[in-house]
Amino acid sequence: MTDQISEARGNGRDGAVLAWILYVLSIPSANLLVLVGLVVAYACRGSATGLAAQHIEAQISLFWSVFWITIGLWGLIAVSAVASIFLIGIPFLILFGLLLLLVTIWFTVKSVLGLLALLNDRPA
Repeated sequence: MTDQISEARGNGRDGAVLAWILYVLSIPSANLLVLVGLVVAYACRGSATGLAAQHIEAQISLFWSVFWITIGLWGLIAVSAVASIFLIGIPFLILFGLLLLLVTIWFTVKSVLGLLALLNDRPA
């Protein structure tokens, strides 16, 4: 029975848990641990099965979506900073800065929920 439960959870569960924990710790580490979490997710991707594989795919997808959103927002912040010379960009600078903060909070909340889901043997 224990073998069936561990097989249903899938190989790679420890790696998936570790990656979620590293994602959650990204804010206190100035986003350095999120890169380590991504490497762990990619390293476990090939051997993971079942629920763990689904979580690893969710981790990789979450990282890349937040990465590209962040790149876009930083580009908009840069344009707004230049436009701030003429006082036009200041409201946009504030708006895009707040959106960047919201993306960071969303990433952290999504990571905590993913970790809790995996610990309770639920999909991400």
